[in-house]
Amino acid sequence: MSTLLNALPEVCPDLGIEVPISAIDHELRKLWEQDQARTNASLMNLVVYSERPEALIENSKIVRELTREHACRAILVAIDRDEPEPSLRAWITAHCHLADGRKSICCEQIAFFLTGRMTGRFRNTVFSHLNSDLPLVFWWQGELSDILTERLVSVMDRLIIDSSSWADPATSFARIEEASQSNPELVLQDHAWTRSWQFRVGIASLFDDPTAQQALPMIEQVEIVYHPDHRNSALQVLAWLAVQADWQDHPSIDQIAYQSVDGHPIVVHLRADATGPPLSAVILRAGNTKVQITQKSAALHVERQIETATYKTTSLSPIDPTSAAALVASQLARGGKNSLYQKILPRFRAML
Repeated sequence: MSTLLNALPEVCPDLGIEVPISAIDHELRKLWEQDQARTNASLMNLVVYSERPEALIENSKIVRELTREHACRAILVAIDRDEPEPSLRAWITAHCHLADGRKSICCEQIAFFLTGRMTGRFRNTVFSHLNSDLPLVFWWQGELSDILTERLVSVMDRLIIDSSSWADPATSFARIEEASQSNPELVLQDHAWTRSWQFRVGIASLFDDPTAQQALPMIEQVEIVYHPDHRNSALQVLAWLAVQADWQDHPSIDQIAYQSVDGHPIVVHLRADATGPPLSAVILRAGNTKVQITQKSAALHVERQIETATYKTTSLSPIDPTSAAALVASQLARGGKNSLYQKILPRFRAML
């Protein structure tokens, strides 16, 4: 028997009311008619897709938190592709939050569990329940599979991924590139990139300091310390530095190296630390000048520092989010075209 069938009992209050597929729209209307104080709010379609057994219940809890700030129609999908017998179950609920202490602002949620061969069932099931007037944000959890087709990607406005969770990131990015051929406007958002936000903001702000500005053209060494599970975040920060500073690749047999605009070599040291957060340190050295961003394990802040023989300045900033819910909330809040990530993506993929 399917592990996911075992994970979902016959009655599952965490997902709401189980309904026949053909009655979803009718039952949703009844849901709103039961309480006139509820207001249905939705600014986007949010599809959350996973092939993990426990995903539906976990993701329902995540969506409840997300809808506090991001009104949406949420469609949760879990697929058990190892179960040979085709089946399809559905649940509906509403996540409601008080507005001004009186009226409930609610967001619809539809949850689907599919087993067996897909043969278009997944795509048709999801497409038929989207609010066609709203953009589609698609959060793909875990490894990519052949479910990610060009037809599916063609209707997405945003695709949220976590490249750090992939066993073969190079192949997975190639799959996305192929599937998105018909959708050049697709916005790709990567948890690995979002995890480095405070580090990138910190480096950029430190180089507003005249001392660091003078040292920028003379950088000769880059050191990045990262957790082994988050090497992609380290490589993306490195790609961002190289693109923004216009560094060129420098031939090296045993490590990544660059060449500055002035032609001097820049040595890169990447070091894994299993005891630290996703990123522990980004350190840039230029002569006797050191610019660094560091975060200690369990720290509640990131430390920014410029140090020379005669000068030192330190400042603090918040840490980056780490939970999946907080990462998605951050990505939804920023919106935009994520053009900087698209800019560094070719350099990052070349490193892979």
